[in-house]
Order: sequence, then C-alpha cells, then structure tokens
Amino acid sequence: MNLSPDTQREMLHQMLTIRRFEERASADYLNGRIYGVVHCYIGEEAVAVGVCTALERSDRIISTHRGHGHCIAKGADLNRMMAELYGRETGYCKGKGGSMHIADFGIGMLGANGIVAGGIAIVTGAGLAAQMEGKGGVAVSFFGDGASNAGPFHECLNIAAAWKLPMLYVCENNQWAAQTSAAATHALSDVAARAAGYGIPGVVVDGNDVFDVYQAASRAIERARAGQGPTLIECKTYRWRAHTERKGQPDPRDQEEVERWKVKDPIAQLARRMRDQGVLDDAGLQSIDREVMDAIERAVAFAEASPFPVPAQATEDVFAA
Repeated sequence: MNLSPDTQREMLHQMLTIRRFEERASADYLNGRIYGVVHCYIGEEAVAVGVCTALERSDRIISTHRGHGHCIAKGADLNRMMAELYGRETGYCKGKGGSMHIADFGIGMLGANGIVAGGIAIVTGAGLAAQMEGKGGVAVSFFGDGASNAGPFHECLNIAAAWKLPMLYVCENNQWAAQTSAAATHALSDVAARAAGYGIPGVVVDGNDVFDVYQAASRAIERARAGQGPTLIECKTYRWRAHTERKGQPDPRDQEEVERWKVKDPIAQLARRMRDQGVLDDAGLQSIDREVMDAIERAVAFAEASPFPVPAQATEDVFAA
C-alpha cells in the first residue's frame, strides 16, 4: 500500500485529535463541566480514521454510542462537537442531544445512536438511497461486537446482500459489550465469519493498524461502487477505558489484558512506521500534537463562551412519528 506522506500525516493528525478530544471530554465530564454520559473511543482511533480516509465527503456513515471518533474522522467541527457535549446552544443539536447524538448531514455524518444496533437499519436505508441516486455513493455502518448479536445486524446484512446495496458493515470488535466479554456471547471467534451466511465477503483486519483498515475499506468501497454489494469488515481492536466515564463504575476486565492492548497503541504504531519511512521525526510529531491541543483548547473556549439553551426552546427541533 502506497499512501502519500501528506495522507499519512493527516491520518496521524486525525487520530491524535480523537485521542486528545476524548481525554479532554473524560476529564471535563469527571470534573462536572460536561453533563450526560460520555463513552470514550480511546484505543480504537485507527478504525474510524482508516475507513473514513477511504471515503468521499458525500458518502454517508452512521455511528454508535461511542461516536466522537467517527464524527471527527468524517470531518465534523470540533467547536460544535465540544459545545454539544457542554450542552450549549451552538452545539450540533443546540445542546439538546449530548455526546451520543451528534450529526452533521452536510459531511455525510447521519448521527451517533445510543441504541445498540439502532443505527444499522438507518444507514442501510442510506445505502438503498445511494443505490437509487445512482451517483456511486456508499454508506457505512459502524457498530460493536455486541450489536452483531442483535436482530438488525442480521436483517440488514440479508437485505443488503439480496439487493446488492453499496454498503460497508464495519464491526469494531473491541472485545467487550458494556460489561460482557465477546467470548461469552459469540459462538465463533470471528464476527466476519457470519458474512458467509449472506453470501458476501467477510474480512478480519487488525483494527489497531490504520493502514490495514484503510486497505480493507478501500477494497470494499471499490466493490460497493461497482455494484457488487456489501462487505462485512471486522476490526479487532480494544477500548482502553471502561464502558463509560462514570466515577466508580466497575470494570470487569483484567488489568493485564488492558495493558497488553495498550502496547498495541494505534497512534504509536502509525508514528513508528512513519519514522521508519522518514515521513516523520520526533519534532514533527510534537508539532502535530501541539496543533491538535491548541484546537481542543479553542473548542473548549468556544463551548464555555456559548449560551445554554433556554427552557422555551425545549420543544423546538423535536420530532415524533
């Protein structure tokens, strides 16, 4: 695989942005500056960035309750994201959606979804729309290993395969669904093996290797754009943090397991490979990190300077069928 130095630097910039955004979101939640639950994406950055780098701006994606990484990788505005977490009027949902419901249709981000497997059917509809539009667009569903046991996963893979929809189903197998290990709920070790039942490709990749993710996504996107239907990509990865950032939340994971996965840090892996290629040195890495941290600080300042929505706005922009 031959990615330009500029593309590699942009990947690193995005992954660092996700990492630093999540670190700040966690800290500000724990000190009471952010309201509502926060689910951190730390450790999984290579999945969102690897897939979204292979997409066009007009391609559509949908996320999960752990959605900040996908938003950032698809190009969402950090100021509006942070303002939404802070519950401010300038946020993506005017401060009413919070961490789990950020959306930006202008960049093809159809939203995060707090319901496990809730987004899979929505974005499969977007895949049907892309097929009907006939402009070569694709749609991507990001979901976790827990969602792969839910009905919408199987129903949507079946219809997408039957209709050859231009879809990527990306399973972020981070080994744990809330407090339950994947090993306890999956009869097979690989979620990707389930693709065979629907007659579509199932691919397992190293979800901590952004190049591996990018390569698999690129092949699947090319196949989808050619009218050959969906692909199931399983990215083996790991979340470093507990299920949510709540104080005192029990974490059933063995700390040695967590530390083993931290050694596989996707950001450190990318930086190391870039150094080996002569694309990056320590000064360059520090420069990118400073740039990212400055952007995070500006986003926090923007959020803190923004007003809260007033009670009279509570019923605005609220829809029910």
